[in-house]
Amino acid sequence: MGLPFIGETLQLISAFKSDNPEPFTDERVGRFGPIFLTHLFGEPTIYSVDPEVNRFILNNEGKLFESSYPSIIAYLHGEYSLLLMKGNLHKKMHSLTVNFTKSALTRGRLLLDMDRLMLFCMDSWSPKLLLLEETKKAKNLRKEFLLIVEGFWSIPLPFFSISYKRAVKAKTKVVEALKLVVKERRSARDEGERKSDILGAILDEKADDEYSDEMIVDLLVSLMLAGFETTSSAMTLAVKFLTESPLALAQLKEEQEKIRDQKGDNELLVWNDYKSMSFTQCVISETLRISNIVGAIFRRTLSDIQMNGYTIPKGWKVLAAIRGVHMNDEYFKDAQSFNPWRWQGDAEMTPANVFIPFGGGPRLCPGYELSRVSISIFLHRLITKYSWEAAEEDKLVFFPLTGTQKRYPINVRPRNPSV
Repeated sequence: MGLPFIGETLQLISAFKSDNPEPFTDERVGRFGPIFLTHLFGEPTIYSVDPEVNRFILNNEGKLFESSYPSIIAYLHGEYSLLLMKGNLHKKMHSLTVNFTKSALTRGRLLLDMDRLMLFCMDSWSPKLLLLEETKKAKNLRKEFLLIVEGFWSIPLPFFSISYKRAVKAKTKVVEALKLVVKERRSARDEGERKSDILGAILDEKADDEYSDEMIVDLLVSLMLAGFETTSSAMTLAVKFLTESPLALAQLKEEQEKIRDQKGDNELLVWNDYKSMSFTQCVISETLRISNIVGAIFRRTLSDIQMNGYTIPKGWKVLAAIRGVHMNDEYFKDAQSFNPWRWQGDAEMTPANVFIPFGGGPRLCPGYELSRVSISIFLHRLITKYSWEAAEEDKLVFFPLTGTQKRYPINVRPRNPSV
């Protein structure tokens, strides 16, 4: 259980600050089994690396469990973020976000706009670049979001933690900027102007009571945080893994070049192009499995719960450790190795409760398809426009989120100046 109040929090953080966080989980599983009691972030916590139990936890959101994250993460996301919303409000806003994203991707211009933006960003690349930085450049308030993410696992004491103080200051700046946007959009809507983006969808949502600016801003902050670090890190890590796996890169090139050969040089991708990227999806799935950018999900029990012969008291924190399952050789042969072919056909029948990079149940990430589309477009444009090589040795880091130590520096060269 560790030290009083702090428990094993410092050991957990220390493990994820190392280049191999697995021993924290593996050692305890070896001693206590796949479900064990620990003490994290000031609370007794049930830590589960059992895939069936994790799926049970996720599927019983709102019935037996509710979302409950450490105080600093909750504060930085906001009271009305999708991460913390509960009940009918969460159900309504989650559904709105999912439906908007699906419609915009399949019937709207979102995929075209994403492809156009990807081309615009790549056209400004220098011969040597830090890939993790380049994959974030399309975001406004980029510096502030980086500071917020860095503060996720800080100690929430302003005189003790510099990262906490910086994160709070950055959150305030982001909120003020978004409040102004919401105010301007409300005024434009009152004058009959409509925009077909997620904010427009929220403002047009019919409700008995109009959503407050605070609620809308918290929702926007959570959506932007969810997509900011996670997708850019996945893009970067996919390139790193491919660079270190020439056979996988060659097969991916073949698939993407076949798509590009059927189109004009800079003709934009459409939905059918994305759906034809079968091996690309294998690469993305394997990248998500190894990187575990969101490695754990926090819940709190709503009542005493009987699970696997144990009673978990009402009000206790429960941590579903996704990473502990994804990196387990019992479920994924040679789990430490990058092997996108494991996702092809019947090569490995993976139960639905084992691979859950986007969570599950009522809180399944509403942007899961958008994330895959973004990474697919990025890989398509990178592979068909450029060749590259790692400029320096780099290694994975896992704190505060998964990335690379040096932000993955690469040397890039245009494959064809006319493309």
